[in-house]
Amino acid sequence: MSGEEKAEVSTAPCVKSQNDDSIHTASEPKETEDVEAGKEDVQAAEPPYSVYTHREKASMLVLVSFTAIISPLSGAIYLPVLPLLAEDLNVSTSLINLTITTYLILQGVAPSFIGNFSDVYGRRPAYMICCVIYLAANIGLALQNSYAALMVLRCLQSCGSSATVALGSAAAADLATRAERGKYLGYASMGVTLGPALGPVIGGLLGQYLGWRSIFWFLTIVAGVLFVILFIFLPETSRNVVGNGSIPPPWWNMSLLAYIQMRRQRRQGVEPDNDTVKPARKRPNPFASLTILGEKESAVILGFSSLLSGGYYILLTTLPSELTSRWGFSSVIVGLCYLPIGIGSLTYRYTGGYLLDWNFRRHAKNAGVVISNNRQQDMAQLPIERIRLEITLPLLYLGCALIMAYGWAMQTKSSLGGIEVSLFFCGMFLTGVMNGLNTLIIDTHVYMPATAAAANNLCRCLVGAGAAAIGSPLIDRMGLGWTSVFIAGVWAGLSPSLWLVMAKGTKWRQESEKKVKK
Repeated sequence: MSGEEKAEVSTAPCVKSQNDDSIHTASEPKETEDVEAGKEDVQAAEPPYSVYTHREKASMLVLVSFTAIISPLSGAIYLPVLPLLAEDLNVSTSLINLTITTYLILQGVAPSFIGNFSDVYGRRPAYMICCVIYLAANIGLALQNSYAALMVLRCLQSCGSSATVALGSAAAADLATRAERGKYLGYASMGVTLGPALGPVIGGLLGQYLGWRSIFWFLTIVAGVLFVILFIFLPETSRNVVGNGSIPPPWWNMSLLAYIQMRRQRRQGVEPDNDTVKPARKRPNPFASLTILGEKESAVILGFSSLLSGGYYILLTTLPSELTSRWGFSSVIVGLCYLPIGIGSLTYRYTGGYLLDWNFRRHAKNAGVVISNNRQQDMAQLPIERIRLEITLPLLYLGCALIMAYGWAMQTKSSLGGIEVSLFFCGMFLTGVMNGLNTLIIDTHVYMPATAAAANNLCRCLVGAGAAAIGSPLIDRMGLGWTSVFIAGVWAGLSPSLWLVMAKGTKWRQESEKKVKK
């Protein structure tokens, strides 16, 4: 070997040792890329979270959203005709108002039974049961002539309609991963937010020109149309029954759309993926919603959500009387004044929903979690409480400011335009808070989303029933301006509980999961 060759051989290690740091640094990006590529390969090997396309998922959620409209619509459409009902049935206004309280109580209790039933047997059977009950109740309400019948049938109407809200949230959880759940829950909540806005308008028009019975005939027609559409088009989405949608449901639980989907999958050679089926209880447990209330994190979230809804119900239920007494508006004009709340609520899809998904992606990127299209993310790697509440809390404080602005604008009769603008932003921010908390509850109970949504509905409606009863006396005693300050003060004063969930929620959730496993 020549001297030059020896020199080359002997100096090579020296060059390597001198450049160890630079070589190691240069290789780091490559190693990082390899790790990320490995993560993507693992996720690519996993089955898709849902076999449905974005358009199909959006269409299904819009359908269940407009089915869920019957719950708030049935409550709001009733408000403008309360004086007519009291006069025709020869009872006091206080007794008629009692039908609102009982409606809200049943609206909270009924989803606990239907929601858990749907987690075990599927969403479609639950929807069919709700539609049949609701249809029968509305026919009875249109034909009844006594206060006792009105009370009983309103309770039955509430049982049939209220579970559709929880079922809509559960369907969104069936179809959408956590990374896109804010957006898809926005689709699912569209009908729920439209109901309080459209109900008074429709009720005022029908009551004034066709009488109060026409309201219930209108709801009967709506229920019949929805029943036919659901029966033909809505496929089963429960992951306990169909997994990610690739597993055919039983023949009695199959829609026309599901049949077409099954044939398309067979032509494409798509095999059912039984690994995507989630474990379910052997039989429904109507008290499962109460067990959720026993968890630290859930109890705080649901408690705050119920207080938020209570203040919101005071705003909604007292608006007709305030507009009538202060401005002398007719029932039709009062109904139109609800529209800004509904329009503001609809913007959640493009504001709060977008921000929830954006914050999820931001935290996932910081944690090194690769977000692949239509693949579920491991919640153990992400602080889901912080992700949701970082968006929800600012919306809460904005909502506190806007409800005070509404209260004083109404109290001082400053201008109708100022009142309507404040109502629009109240709808936007408060809907964002309620949907953010609902999203978090579903995120932390992925194996029983309908039961979790029903627990949320139970707390909100029971507190809302009490709020609806004390709203008018509270305003009479304190005035609307100071009542709004009181409501905002309760929300802001108890908001540190959500900061506590942000800090301790992950630990509490892990402790609850360990207890369940034991």
